[in-house]
Amino acid sequence: MSTASLLTSLLQYKTWANQELFAEVQRLDPHTQQAELHAALRILNHIHVVERIFVANLQGLAHTYNATNTTETPTLAELQQAVQATDAWYLDYVAGLSAQQLEERLNFRFVDGDAGCMSRAEMLAHIVTHGGYHRGAVGRIMAQLALAPPRDIYTRFLHQSEPQRRQAAR
Repeated sequence: MSTASLLTSLLQYKTWANQELFAEVQRLDPHTQQAELHAALRILNHIHVVERIFVANLQGLAHTYNATNTTETPTLAELQQAVQATDAWYLDYVAGLSAQQLEERLNFRFVDGDAGCMSRAEMLAHIVTHGGYHRGAVGRIMAQLALAPPRDIYTRFLHQSEPQRRQAAR
């Protein structure tokens, strides 16, 4: 499997995991679970802001963020729409990259002003792993409320999106 194919699969997984998690977060009651919903939104917004920062980094553009979260917390609906658009951007972006472009190292600045240098492939891998880490924190909030969080695992995504894989293993 090529690097581009693997990254495409991982970004598809990330898109699927985001859709599943947003559907589950909608189950939180904005009145009786206000604090937990707010905490979940802050975490999800952090993921989104970091992904938007890396959209700029991947294109060699400046971004307007001075932190890895925003002062204002978007609504769940606003955030879900923004995340879906960003997920689509990443899938379109990786589809247009050559193997050589994936390995190209790009210089950028972190929001704290420190210098960074990563290949495009490393940046895309960071987006996948960073989101997974923080989606797990939202899942933990849900579990503490006795709500089953989604099973956000790559193997589940692969076998759900390609059921023939289960047949091949038998």
